[in-house]
Amino acid sequence: MRTLHRPGGVRRSALTAGLTALVLVLSTLVAAPARAADAVYDPIPEMPVQSRLGLVLSKYASFPQSYPTPAPTDQRLMRTARINTIMELPDGSGRRAVPDLNGNLYLVENGVPHVYLDVAATFAPQFFSGRGLGQGFGYVAFHPEFRVNGRFYTIHTELASATTTPPDYAQAGTIYHGVITEWTATDPAADTFAGTRREVLRIGFGGQVHGIQEINFNPTAKRHDRDYGLLYLAVGDGGLGVRTTDPQNLGLPHGKLLRIDPRGTNSTNGRYGIPADNPFVGRAGALGEIYAVGFRDPHRFSWDRATGRMYLGHIGEHAIEAIYEVRAGDNFGWSEREGSFVFDKTATNPCDRLFPLPADDARYGYTYPVAAYDHDPAADWNCTADVGVAVAGGFVYRGRAVPALRGKYVFGDLVDGRVLYTEANEMRRGHGLAPIHQLALFDAAGGPVRMRDLSGPGAPGDPNRVDLRFGTDAAGELYLVAKANGTIWKVTGVREFASDDVGDTTVRRTAGAANWAPVTPAKWQFTGDQVILAEAGESRPGPRRPFEYAVLTAGPAWSSVQVDARVRLDTPVEISNRDVIIVFGWRSDTEFYYAHLSTDNTIYPHNGIFKVDNADRERIDHQWNGRSRGANPAITDADWHRVRVVHLPATGEIAVYVDGHRDPLMTATDTTFGSGRVGFGSFDNVGRLRGLTVTGTPA
Repeated sequence: MRTLHRPGGVRRSALTAGLTALVLVLSTLVAAPARAADAVYDPIPEMPVQSRLGLVLSKYASFPQSYPTPAPTDQRLMRTARINTIMELPDGSGRRAVPDLNGNLYLVENGVPHVYLDVAATFAPQFFSGRGLGQGFGYVAFHPEFRVNGRFYTIHTELASATTTPPDYAQAGTIYHGVITEWTATDPAADTFAGTRREVLRIGFGGQVHGIQEINFNPTAKRHDRDYGLLYLAVGDGGLGVRTTDPQNLGLPHGKLLRIDPRGTNSTNGRYGIPADNPFVGRAGALGEIYAVGFRDPHRFSWDRATGRMYLGHIGEHAIEAIYEVRAGDNFGWSEREGSFVFDKTATNPCDRLFPLPADDARYGYTYPVAAYDHDPAADWNCTADVGVAVAGGFVYRGRAVPALRGKYVFGDLVDGRVLYTEANEMRRGHGLAPIHQLALFDAAGGPVRMRDLSGPGAPGDPNRVDLRFGTDAAGELYLVAKANGTIWKVTGVREFASDDVGDTTVRRTAGAANWAPVTPAKWQFTGDQVILAEAGESRPGPRRPFEYAVLTAGPAWSSVQVDARVRLDTPVEISNRDVIIVFGWRSDTEFYYAHLSTDNTIYPHNGIFKVDNADRERIDHQWNGRSRGANPAITDADWHRVRVVHLPATGEIAVYVDGHRDPLMTATDTTFGSGRVGFGSFDNVGRLRGLTVTGTPA
C-alpha cells in the first residue's frame, strides 16, 4: 500500500512541525508511537478515465414543485421535487413509480405523472421531511406478485417527539424514526391507492442523516428461490458511526443491510419474519435480520440481472466513495475501515484519519470495495467540512436498446452529476479496484451537455448540486433522475464524443521557420522536422495566458480541425509543473484555446483545456473537479508522446488524446471561437514538437 504525502495546502509551519516532532518523541515514552506520519491523504490517486462513449438522454417526465415539512434550515433541501428513483411496477402494466421525499408517490404512464398515494398526508402530523437530506418518504418497493396481492412497502420518517409509538430498535438519544409500512391495494390496477396498511418495522436514529436509505426485492429471484419475496433494507448508521461502534454491533440494525420476510411472524415484534438462512441467525447477541455489516451510508443497491450479484453504492465519511459486491455475512468495516484503509476515529487531527491496512488485516475478515474514487478536497479544506462528493449507486445495464452499455455498471456522483461506469466483469472481490470511466452526455438532439446543464440551477448555497439518482424499468433500460429540477431522462442511445468528421484538407511538413510566427523568435529553433522552444518564456502584459508559443502560418485558418503531432518536454522530470501546450482556434494573442499537457494535475492552471478570451485564461475541460484535480497527468517523462486535438466548433466539442488511446484524456465543450489557427508552446518551460499534421475544414 502506497503512503502519500500531505497536500501542500495542509503543510504545517516549521515551528508547528518542530513542536509536533517533540511531542511524538515524548509520547513514545508513555504510549504507542503516533501514526500521523503514516496517514494517507490521497488514497486513490487515479482519476476516473474519460470515456469516448456518451449517453444520449431524452426527457421522460417532469414533476411538480414540492416542499419539505417543516420548512428546512438546510437550503440544500429546497429542490423542485425530491424524487429519489424510478422503477416499473411488476404487473405488466408499464406503469413506473417515483417517490418524492416530500411525500407523494407518483405513478408515471406514458411520461405523465400523477399522485398515486400521499404518504405525507397519511402520516401527518408525525411525518417530516424538512431536516436531513434523506428524511421524508424515501423509497418504495413493490412485491414481485403485486399484480395479484396488491402489496408494496414504503419508508418514511417521523419525529420521535411527535409519536407515542416506540421503536423496535433504537440508538441512544433517538430523535427520529424510520418506519417501514406495508400497503395492500384493494385493486392493484387502480390509478390511485385505496386499501389498507400496517406497520412492519420502526427503527430509532440518534442523528438526522443516514437512515433507512433503500428497500427492495431481488428482481433476479424466481418463484421458489429462497430469496423470492424477501425484503432488503439498507440501514445507515444515523450519522453516529464516526463516534460509536454501532455499525459493528450485531445487536443493533444500524449500519447494516437487513433481509426480512415481510409476511412472516417470527421477529421480535411479530410483524415480519426472519429468514432461517440469514447469516447471523442463531448467533448469541446478534439480530437475525442482519444480512451484512459495517456500513456508514449504504445509499443504493441493485442486482446484476445476468449474474445475480448484488452491488451497493456506499457514501464515505472522510475520503472514499465505494462500490461493494455484497454477499451474506460480509463485514465492510465501517467505522474501523473506510474503503480499504484503517479509519482512526480517535485522531486528534481530523486530517489524520486514514492509514494503511495492518500486516495482519486478513484476520479481521473485512470485505473491501470492487470500485472506488476519493474526495480530492481543496488544499485549504479544514478536514471537518463536507467536500461535496457522494456516490449514487446504479445498475449493471442488461437492457437491449443500448448494446454498447451491456455489462457496464453505470453509477455516478449525486452531487456534481458525473455519470460513471465500471465493467461488471472487472469488479472482482479481492482483486483491487476496477477502473472507473466518466461518460460523456448528449441531449436528445445529440448536443454535448452535462447534468448541471440539464438539471438547471443547484440548491441555494450549493449552485452545482444536481442530486443525481438512477433507475431502471422492467426491460432493464436506464433512467437518470435529478431532484434539482424534478426531471427524469431515459438513456435512449450512445454516441462518441467529438466523433464527427473534421474535413479532409491536410497540411503536413510544417517544421520550417518560415511556417511559424513565434511570440519571441529568438527563443525558437527549427531543425529538420522539429519545432523547438529552446528558451523558457516570460510573463507578458495583458491577460494571464501562455508565455511563449508559435502559431502555424502555413495553410489556412481552420474551423473543424484535428491536430496530430509528437511532443516532448525538455524541462527535467524532477520539475513537476512542467508543460507544453497545443494551441487551436487562435484568432489573436488574446483569443484562442489551448490544451495544457503537464505532469501536474493538482492545480487549476495545469493539465487541462483552456480558453483565453480577452481575459485571464479560463479552464473549460470536464475533468477538473472544481477543487484540486484534473485529468490524469498527460506527460510524466522525457519521452516523445503522440498527441491529438480535435475541435468541432459547430457543437463546441474538444477532445485531447495522448499516445493513441481511444478514449480522450480531456474533453470540453465551448463555442466561443468558431475558427482559428493552431500552434505550439509553453508557459515557462521548454519542449519540442515534430511530425505535425493538421487536418480539417478551412474557415
